[in-house]
Amino acid sequence: MKKQLLAFSVSSLIIGTASAQSSVTLYGIVTGNLTYANNVQTAATSGSRRPVGGAQVAQFDNGSSGLSSSRWGLTGIEDLGNQLKTIFKIEGGFSINTGALGQGGAIFGRQAYVGFTAPNYGTFTLGRQGDAQVELVSPLIYGWYWGNLAIHPADYDNLNFTHRINNSIKYLSDTFYGFRFGGLYSLGGVAGNVTQNQYWSLGASYTGGSFALAASIFNARNPNTSLYGTNPNASATGNNLGSAGSATTAESNPAIAGFASANTQQTVSVAATYTAGGAIFGVSYSNTQFRGLGTNAALNALQYSGTAVLSTVSASLRYQATPFLRFGTSFDYTAGGSVNGKEGAKYEQVNLGAAYSLSKATDLYVTGAFQHASGTDSLGRPAVAAIGYITPSTTNKQVVVSAGIKHTF
Repeated sequence: MKKQLLAFSVSSLIIGTASAQSSVTLYGIVTGNLTYANNVQTAATSGSRRPVGGAQVAQFDNGSSGLSSSRWGLTGIEDLGNQLKTIFKIEGGFSINTGALGQGGAIFGRQAYVGFTAPNYGTFTLGRQGDAQVELVSPLIYGWYWGNLAIHPADYDNLNFTHRINNSIKYLSDTFYGFRFGGLYSLGGVAGNVTQNQYWSLGASYTGGSFALAASIFNARNPNTSLYGTNPNASATGNNLGSAGSATTAESNPAIAGFASANTQQTVSVAATYTAGGAIFGVSYSNTQFRGLGTNAALNALQYSGTAVLSTVSASLRYQATPFLRFGTSFDYTAGGSVNGKEGAKYEQVNLGAAYSLSKATDLYVTGAFQHASGTDSLGRPAVAAIGYITPSTTNKQVVVSAGIKHTF
């Protein structure tokens, strides 16, 4: 439950009869859990040229396998008169295990923006923020039911808001007869080439009675920098999509790590839900194209060219059994990544989750996921299972179960 920290009148500071009301709100989430994974890598290669590891692992974790990541933030609003208001939000992620900052060490790495809002005119903001897809499509897919374990492989479509957009300008409309729309544009900031590292996104949604529908598209030029390289610890020249690992380190994001040399990433997403009593039925589809592979030759160790395509079809059921108990399940099927005539990969995943509210602010929860992988992944290797943000498996199967507590304030 959010708490108002500061509310005061500043009319005495303004010349004339105009007055302004300002308020600032502190809010956040603190969450932690115990996570069990039946198989994780300790190294990506060995004498047999296969990943090694496989020991069952228990870990105390919050961001990678919980319902949501820990965070804190401040939001503010100032009434400028004539229904025009200034707004801002600064939000940072952190680990309760170590106290370390999230998002690569950024103090306000989750969001940081300022702008204006007015009834019937919508909201205009500048800063580091989510795009139209995150605002309109993601709410129909992800909820407090199965958490971060349920993301699509490596969150390649960014529907779980893994990546923030820097230097962005965003507009979101108000809702008119159930319809809402918005768009975002991020400036590349490269002298002499206004399209290098640019990012744009458009989306729209409709909610009417029990039915909701949303669709979006985003286009990231040089996605290794403009989408995956927006945190302070990102590499200016290296691969920000993932890693092939080594004899002493595990793979990272093998579903997409081989596509860092792409000139463009374009993603289209569609989601719909239908509510009947306490049940919500959902379906979604996302399609991502990594275009112009090989454009960045330094990141093209596998000598890829052309376009790699990944698509995910999902179905879900969420049910509010009582005012205190909710649970849900979903199934995701991801296929694609075929490059230069080579077979692509397939990932089939089942997700389960349940949460019990001890109060309006505190939940106990348990989530679980099983993934089966097949085919050849982006690294040109036999695909291994890789659930959520968990370290990939040594085999094509992985099971993860997480139980914990989430408190909001």
